[in-house]
Amino acid sequence: MEQNETHLGAGESPENILPVEGASNNTNMETLLNQEGVALDFPQAGEIRAGVIASISPTQILVSVGAKSEGVITGRELESIEEATRAAMKVGDEIHVFVLSAEDSSGNIMLSFTRAQEQKGWAEVEKMLEESSSFDGKIEGFNKGGLIVPIHGLRGFVPASQLGISRRMAITGDTPDARYAPMIGKEITVRVIEVDRKRRRLILSERAASSETRQSIKERVIESLEQGQEYTGKVTSLADFGAFVNINGADGLVHLSEISWEHIQHPSEVLEVGQEVKVKVINIDREKKRIGLSIRALQEDPWRKKVEKFKVGQLVEGVVTRLTKFGAFARLEGDLEGLIHVSEISETRIEHPKEKLHEGDVLTLRIIRIDPEQRRIGLSLRKVDSGAYKDLDFKQINIKDINLKSEE
Repeated sequence: MEQNETHLGAGESPENILPVEGASNNTNMETLLNQEGVALDFPQAGEIRAGVIASISPTQILVSVGAKSEGVITGRELESIEEATRAAMKVGDEIHVFVLSAEDSSGNIMLSFTRAQEQKGWAEVEKMLEESSSFDGKIEGFNKGGLIVPIHGLRGFVPASQLGISRRMAITGDTPDARYAPMIGKEITVRVIEVDRKRRRLILSERAASSETRQSIKERVIESLEQGQEYTGKVTSLADFGAFVNINGADGLVHLSEISWEHIQHPSEVLEVGQEVKVKVINIDREKKRIGLSIRALQEDPWRKKVEKFKVGQLVEGVVTRLTKFGAFARLEGDLEGLIHVSEISETRIEHPKEKLHEGDVLTLRIIRIDPEQRRIGLSLRKVDSGAYKDLDFKQINIKDINLKSEE
């Protein structure tokens, strides 16, 4: 055997090998073992290692990372581990750690648990990006631009423009808190659309992961809606004939006549795009996929309030405002308008109201019909002296006398 060769004998281990005579004083154990093909796998800075927890103390976690090497997780790296995760760790557990430095001034290998988890997370999301795979998570938070979703230990960002159609259309409120706070804790399916490790940028998209279309959403919403129920929605567009309001991800039409009890020429007089409104479902056409909504149905009808003082059979004073072929309109107290049908103007047959009446005429009329649903009042001129109402007229005259005396 040559003098400069070293061999392992039976029962010998690498740590028992000594330098042969004449070997350089700078030759270390690792060099000798490398020469003999028995190299030890020493930890290198920047790599992720699988290790076993050797001990745990309040100030550090000692981890065996192979090759008779032990490293420590201490200081800020120890503090960065979530309390629940740290409490669950026990001696003998295998964990992955990131090697921060081969050794510090005291000869310890410095390790990081959170950095290892983070690097594994970046590898996972990069793989998801390559494979275009989806991830089911929960919304953890938000900022003014969108939602925060944790994914593989990282914080992913879902911009508002990348939210799914149904979630995006259901958003209401003028502030980020009003728009997004109700979503915290809700489940969401996303797809990774951008990864940048250096800038720590991870962009997610619910829209890319969703197979829903506007049509499929509308079909689903229509099935869940109930006629007569109230919902909160958002005005999405205005037209001459009405306004479209989105409820639960589907647009319904509020016809011009259903926007307000007051007469308006265009929806823009009382509504604007983006405005949050309460609506009532008044019609659902599941075959044609149409939703009819009403805003005014949830408001008190001022006409009903004005007409409360009147009743059928009562004598009233009215001013003729216009004449039509089918009758004459007369304005009553409180700016209410009633119709004197052509058949109720005279005892004798006439072809047109102008044969007996003129605009501006002040008449005593009898109320013969009040229709709250159609908001119509029927008036009669020929029944003013009708004997059928004499008892009612007598009571009405007495009431007026009593009121006059009380005023005196």
